[in-house]
Amino acid sequence: MRAYIKEYSQIAIGILLASIGLKAFLLPNNFLDGGVTGIAILVSQQTGWDVSILLVLLSVPFIIAGAFTVSKRIVIKSIIAIALLALSISLEAFSTITEDKLLIAIFGGLFLGAGIGITIRNGAVLDGSELLGLFVFNKYGISIGKTILVFNVILFMITAYVVSVEVAMYSILAYLVTAKVIDLFIQGLENFIGLTIVSQKSKVIEDAIAQQLGVGMTIYKGASGYGSSGKNEKVNIIQTVVNRIDINKTLKLVEELDPKAFVIEFDVNKVRGGVLKRYLTKGSNASLPKDIIDQT
Repeated sequence: MRAYIKEYSQIAIGILLASIGLKAFLLPNNFLDGGVTGIAILVSQQTGWDVSILLVLLSVPFIIAGAFTVSKRIVIKSIIAIALLALSISLEAFSTITEDKLLIAIFGGLFLGAGIGITIRNGAVLDGSELLGLFVFNKYGISIGKTILVFNVILFMITAYVVSVEVAMYSILAYLVTAKVIDLFIQGLENFIGLTIVSQKSKVIEDAIAQQLGVGMTIYKGASGYGSSGKNEKVNIIQTVVNRIDINKTLKLVEELDPKAFVIEFDVNKVRGGVLKRYLTKGSNASLPKDIIDQT
């Protein structure tokens, strides 16, 4: 029960933040967002109809499409979230905060992105374009990102033609800020990078990483590799995950110890367990125990 209360409380916070981004920044200045919200704002500008009612009506076909691809629970939570967002937009009233268009686009996108990101992390969506992306991916195999991108490109092209190029450009800026903030909330404020290191001096590199970075490693036994140094019968392959903050330090360390080391760098979407160095969570800066470091 506590989990449900926490989940819906966070969704409520997300709805509040998103409604502030829309009602305090984007709507009073005729700026658009991407997705169904952007369509609702554009239609409202051209017809004078209530944007909150349009948001609910325009979301219906997207929710129906999403019902074929996502769980019933997500659909129900999304219906509730969209309805509450529309209600918040209808009831809230804000005085003019700023007339600077750049600030409006940035802070409108910031609040909206934070709200959408928190809501998505708790299993609901505030915009039907995500559900459309899931439906298209399930039916045709086209990636969700591409579907949403095409959807928004068409929307902003129409905005440039119907309203003005300037409004379309500021709306694109607001959308980009929104998308980036959503990524931060979904993926976390700490990003991790995976490294695979192949070196004849792997033992030295292992010791240096353990002592100077304090992160865990997995060591693979490799054999019969070919490279600039010719055929190598045996070599240890190091795989580790470091915080993006430490990536340059790690690469520089490896280069100093072995300029010929072969390093593969790749993005890591999610990390659990292990020995990781975190910077944004109090008390979570894990490090290798001294006795382990001494043994490496």
